[in-house]
Parts: sequence; C-alpha cells; structure tokens
Amino acid sequence: MVAMVSLQGGAALAKSLFPAVGAQGTAALRLLFSALMLLAYFRPWRVRMSPSGWRLVVAHGLALGTMNLLFYMALRTIPLGIAVALEFTGPLAVALLTSRRLTDFVWIVLAAAGILLLIPRGAQVHTLDSAGILLALAAGLCWALYIVLGRRAGLHHGTQMIALTSAVAALFVLPFGLLHAGTALFAWDLLPWALGVAVLSSALPYALEITVLSRMPVRIFGTLLSLEPVFAAFSGLLFLHETLSLIQWLAIIAIVTASIGITASNRQSARKSAKPLVKKSAPRRNH
Repeated sequence: MVAMVSLQGGAALAKSLFPAVGAQGTAALRLLFSALMLLAYFRPWRVRMSPSGWRLVVAHGLALGTMNLLFYMALRTIPLGIAVALEFTGPLAVALLTSRRLTDFVWIVLAAAGILLLIPRGAQVHTLDSAGILLALAAGLCWALYIVLGRRAGLHHGTQMIALTSAVAALFVLPFGLLHAGTALFAWDLLPWALGVAVLSSALPYALEITVLSRMPVRIFGTLLSLEPVFAAFSGLLFLHETLSLIQWLAIIAIVTASIGITASNRQSARKSAKPLVKKSAPRRNH
C-alpha cells in the first residue's frame, strides 16, 4: 500500500513540474535520477552478457523509456486516475493473452466496458482529451512489452537488469527532455523536486516491492497491484484537485475489478497445473 501511495504521489508531484520543463523534461529527469540511484545500488557493470543479452537490455529499456514518456504526455490533458486506469490495460492484456480460460472473457468484456466509459462522446468530448486517452493506451502497450521483455531479462540476469534497463531508458528519453526544456532541465531550483519524483516514483516503490515479494505470495501481490488506478484517482483528487464524474469512477472500478479477476483466475489456474500427477506425491510448496 505504501509503495502504491508513493508511486502515485510521485506521479502527482511530477505533473506539478510540467509548467517548468514539460512532460518530456519531467520524464527525462525521473528516469535519469532513477537510473543513477539504481546503478549505484546494483552495480550492474559486474554482469557479463552476450550480444543477445545486450539486445534484450536495449529493447527492455526502450519499452520502459517510451512507457514513461507517453504516460507523462498523457497526464498533460487527462486526470491521473484515468491515465493510470487506461495504462493498466497493458498488464491486463498480458494476463488475458496468456490465459485460456473461458471465464477470462468475462473480464475482457468488463475491462472493455470500463475503457468505453472513459472515452468521451457527445457532449463529453470537450471534457476529456482524445489524444491523452490514446497516449495513455499507447503507454499501456509499452507496459505490456516491458512486462514480457522484463520477464525474459530477469530470468537470464536477475534484478541487476533493472539498473541497465533504467540507464537505457534515461539515455533514450533525455534528448526529448533537452529538446523541449533546454538548459532549464537542469535548473538548480528544480533538481530537489526532480530527485523527489525519482525517489517516490521509482526508488522507494521498487525497494518496497522487492521486500514485499519475498514475504507475500505473488498472487496476492498481483491482486493488490490492481488497486493502483484507485490510488491514482485519490492522489489526483488530493494533490492536483482533479475531480472525476460518477461515470469515470465506475469505469475505473470496472477496470480494477477486471484486473483483480484476471489475476486471481490466472493464479488459480497456475496452482492447478502445478499439482503433481501422482496423488501420493507430496504437494509442491510455493515460494
């Protein structure tokens, strides 16, 4: 819970930097400081990788950088809670595409209904920016790629990959920030706020999640993670004074419910498939 509050509080703080350096500059500063902290902690230069491993690092980093850049650009015109709900369709899509259960299609319909409720129509066209919606959905696609590539990278090289990935993402997004904000990107009065965004949005949540994953079953962690859009909506309300309509709250609840449903469904399916075929064998213990 603290990790989710930190992450969405960092996103709210990041949005407050938009008038000074823009969405592109904010994304660049967050990734730059996050990469520096992760590099100092994990010291990934000790990892030996093959050319194929480096290609995977670059692809993973590009997915991470593009995801952050598109998400912050979406935040320029749509509320934080809606942006996170739309972006969350990426992990939801990964879960759905890797599942073969008939009941999962119920969650597809529910998530699609939530997305349709968020899309402006009729008199609502002027209340929610269509470009911002498309940017948030594109960020969700990048999040899906980040998950798929991250699993492959983590299986081969462990947690040190996140530091290398963050460095690639920072190098990719930094030129966009410089082109938009110029030398203002490194103004001394902005650096403490940029560092705060990096700590709240990356360093602290990542450290907490790593600790939690060592003490909590993955299925519970994944289900709790589905509450992020709700935390984002409350963060936008408290820190940015972004109010949502009843329809928008219902849409977020629908997407969250679909995420929880597909997560629980996948975990139950995984546990069933992991059962030994011989009844007399001892059951496997989940770690």
